[in-house]
Amino acid sequence: MTNKEIAKSFQLLGSLMELHGENPFKIRSYQNAYRTLRSLDKPLEAMQEAEIAAIKGVGKAISGKIRELVDNGQMQTLEKYRAKTPEGIQEMLNIKGFGPKKIMAVWQGLGVESIGELLYAVNENRLVELKGFGKKTQEELRKQLEYYQRSKHKYHYAALEKEAEQLEQAAAEALPGARVNLCGPIRRRANIVERIELLIGLEGNLNPFLEKTSLKEVVEQGGTITAKTAADTPVNLYLCPPAEFGSRLFELSSTVDFLEAFTSANGGPVDKSLAEETEVFDKAGLPFIHPEMREQDWAVELAKNDNLPELIVESDIKGVVHAHSTYSDGGHSLRDMALYAKGLGYEYLGMTDHSKSAFYANGLQPERVFQQMEEIDALNKELAPFRIFKGIESDILNDGTLDYEEDVLKAFDFIIASVHSNLRMDEAKATQRLLTAIENPYTTILGHPTGRLLLSREGYPIGHKKVIDACAANGVAIELNANPYRLDLDWSWIPYALEKGVLISVNPDAHSKEGIHDIHFGVLSARKGGLTKEMCLNAKGVEEFGEWVKRLSV
Repeated sequence: MTNKEIAKSFQLLGSLMELHGENPFKIRSYQNAYRTLRSLDKPLEAMQEAEIAAIKGVGKAISGKIRELVDNGQMQTLEKYRAKTPEGIQEMLNIKGFGPKKIMAVWQGLGVESIGELLYAVNENRLVELKGFGKKTQEELRKQLEYYQRSKHKYHYAALEKEAEQLEQAAAEALPGARVNLCGPIRRRANIVERIELLIGLEGNLNPFLEKTSLKEVVEQGGTITAKTAADTPVNLYLCPPAEFGSRLFELSSTVDFLEAFTSANGGPVDKSLAEETEVFDKAGLPFIHPEMREQDWAVELAKNDNLPELIVESDIKGVVHAHSTYSDGGHSLRDMALYAKGLGYEYLGMTDHSKSAFYANGLQPERVFQQMEEIDALNKELAPFRIFKGIESDILNDGTLDYEEDVLKAFDFIIASVHSNLRMDEAKATQRLLTAIENPYTTILGHPTGRLLLSREGYPIGHKKVIDACAANGVAIELNANPYRLDLDWSWIPYALEKGVLISVNPDAHSKEGIHDIHFGVLSARKGGLTKEMCLNAKGVEEFGEWVKRLSV
């Protein structure tokens, strides 16, 4: 089990115990263990029990439960609480903003034990009868429930990437001489996917592959095999003759909108008997369009005009912009974050801990800002030519102002302005709040513009064109937050941003050293919108980045 999986077991245990009104001290200890364990560097599996017990905030009792999980894959105490909690009640814990206390209220007060029953109770206006609920709370819960149901049985791309690649490799090894390739949304690097899809070109059947893998619930119907992996991930396997592999791969890797535009440009349907995907484009007289860009029809127009961009790749990124340390809510020290970024080959680190209003994240009061700046100065002398830029992720306050007085704001090298509070806004309010922040002369980058959490929370509605136009007018870059739970700015708005000359910064929002690697997912999403290295802010080298942020200083 990974550290994150172990940590989540303690998070669940704490929540289930809270549902049953257990000892608050124990509940708190399990919740603290969750926060501690998820940010550990060393795998818990590789540690002795005494070593685990010595971790601050863990102790002997919790270390014993960790050993249970590592050795048996289960924890007896957790299984006990699972057994006496209806599955539907456990599922409610996945609903954003609907915690154990509110779940306990509807469970005990209304006898509701499933998501469906809860939504029915909301529609019947029954929650307003309960203590702690009002019409506003009930309406917000309705939105969360409907969003949850729409998102069910879907996955973040990052959650399936490794498993998909392993399945692709297993098929290639089990079927020597066969053509094997991922296809569908997972090949297009869609932010959200529903399954792993794999095209296999061979003469014969898939039995050697099926016998060597742990696929289960295998059903063959109309040339498609559906199955599930050992982790219960849905899989679609498509089989075709090798001579048709290219045509079929093209078809399965493109959306309906893209195919319609391509068919029109081609003057008719694609030849069904092409062995190589590149032949599809050659026959149409068009340059190859990468799978990531086959979501919408606009890429075909670019291809027709020989205007396809050279898409950004991960190695183009020169600096880590947007990172948190133990000064606020990060898992590693400033020094550790800098050394790790340097060790990965990056030229600079843009350090952006949370600002003072982010009390929930140990936001920096002014004296701690200047304390951090002194440490950065010392590290820059030690680590040169690697450089740490002095930044902050400043909360955009409710009226659109930034979260410090001017004497503090002007001390930073750059500022990422982000909304973290009062998220329930209509489009007019949200847009104006962002516009005010963008027009602030100290704002360098607009952070995660809609505040969305994929599969968990819809972003607040904004007028994207107005926001992007304002960034263009004020020389502000826009963040594509690379955390796979955000990927915000959505890739579909990148073409408009590029049209307006707005730079995109692919930022990991790293809360640990490992979080820096999320740049990978940000780049994949950015490619979908046609981003080039020339239009990516942190594809600039250390000197050029420094000059770019310096030009905005007041």
